[in-house]
Amino acid sequence: MASSLEIAKKAKEAFVDDSFKLAVDLFCEAIDLSPNDANLFADRAQAHLKLNNLTEAAADASKAIEIDPSMAKAYLRKGTACMKLGEYLTAKEALEIGTSLAQNDSRFTKMLKECDQHLADFQPSTVPASASKLSDTTAGTLEESKKGCGMQISTITSVRPKYSHGYYQKPEEVVVTIYARGIPANNVVVDFGEQILSVTIGVHDEDAYYFQPRLFGKIIPDKCRYEVLSTKVEIRLAKAEIINWPSLEYSKEIAVTQKVNVLSVESQRPAYPSSMPRKRDWDKLEAQVKQEEKEEKLDGDAGVNRMFQDIYLNADEDMRRAMSKSFMESNGTVLSTDWTDVGSKKVEATAPDGMELKKWEY
Repeated sequence: MASSLEIAKKAKEAFVDDSFKLAVDLFCEAIDLSPNDANLFADRAQAHLKLNNLTEAAADASKAIEIDPSMAKAYLRKGTACMKLGEYLTAKEALEIGTSLAQNDSRFTKMLKECDQHLADFQPSTVPASASKLSDTTAGTLEESKKGCGMQISTITSVRPKYSHGYYQKPEEVVVTIYARGIPANNVVVDFGEQILSVTIGVHDEDAYYFQPRLFGKIIPDKCRYEVLSTKVEIRLAKAEIINWPSLEYSKEIAVTQKVNVLSVESQRPAYPSSMPRKRDWDKLEAQVKQEEKEEKLDGDAGVNRMFQDIYLNADEDMRRAMSKSFMESNGTVLSTDWTDVGSKKVEATAPDGMELKKWEY
């Protein structure tokens, strides 16, 4: 069996021959054998850069830095990836550290100058270029309104599932949950950029799990945090702006955002001078709006989603547990509210009448 050094040598030869995809695959094999070798992650980051896999490159460079904080080339590659993603503040931070480690390397000076120019030219309305996405695409989305605080919940299942993930949001933060049971905390690496979330979960003898979305909106990295629990990894993203995110990930098609009014209804009501002849009845207006929302008739999928939301909002704890369990275990084909029926068994996937259920093979 070849050693990690031998495989890494073949990977570098493939890189020199411009076979970047082969180089990435070989570096993956080498990393499986030597998961704590910072050079392997830094070199794979360079191969990802050649393939324009920018989020993967940033994640690998961050992992190399975590293993060896004195590796200058890792900071250079992280800075390069973040620059191409439009994450100029994150890029500048990495490049400044790299400059202190390699003071004679003119590449850092040149890139820092370019980064500063981008920051000087940046306009709030500028939309950064879309980042490369992982090959795994999403298969389905369930959105629900969470009682009492106007949150949105979205559960997304990967085409090639290893861990499922979901999110909900508050005015000031987005909470992302990755449902990974029994993962040691030191096997989880989470990195925050201006508009990037990078999560890597490495388990011995298994392919590493990567979740690296380009986020819909900007975040404040220093205020973001995460916690590894027994059944999940919970990540809290601090929004840079108090706006509703229509989706977790950035999309060119979704360009309109809505400001969230975090003030109470009472504090929003204008105080008119006593000389005004009439005042608007804000309580009555608020009641009318709520009634109209309740009576709004929706068609198609929107109507079905509204029905599910109403069921979930009015359900007790057992019904909600049953709905969540049945939906997750059946890959979205069964939705049960009877906990006594589904609580003690696994809910199997069921095809609709007239259709056949087939399993994916890889």
